Amino acid sequence: MLCLTLAQGEYLTIGTDVVVQFDRMSGDHCKLVIQAPREIPVLRGEVLERSGGQRPACVFDAPRWRKREIPWDRSKAQALAAMRTLLSQMDGGDSNVRTLRRQLNHIFPPASKGPNEISNG
Repeated sequence: MLCLTLAQGEYLTIGTDVVVQFDRMSGDHCKLVIQAPREIPVLRGEVLERSGGQRPACVFDAPRWRKREIPWDRSKAQALAAMRTLLSQMDGGDSNVRTLRRQLNHIFPPASKGPNEISNG
């Protein structure tokens, strides 16, 4: 099976009559534009299977959810440290400050380093 990566606006051809163009991504969906002669059926897989067609053997089940990680670098580590410093200087009795500190600690636990965090030492 051929696996291609296309950027927005790029296209591929199948034979001389079929053109598939990558239009855009939205979340975990992509929009493809397909130009093909009317006599060539183009069906979404779920429509094919719902109407009794067989799932092609080459189709694999992709993971439904992908964990997206924040690329970590020195500037993000420094920004996180600056946010923690600012929060520590703010009024600790303010419920908004406590809520923000709790949310920040949930995303980036203070006892551990962030993903691939670069230490300042």
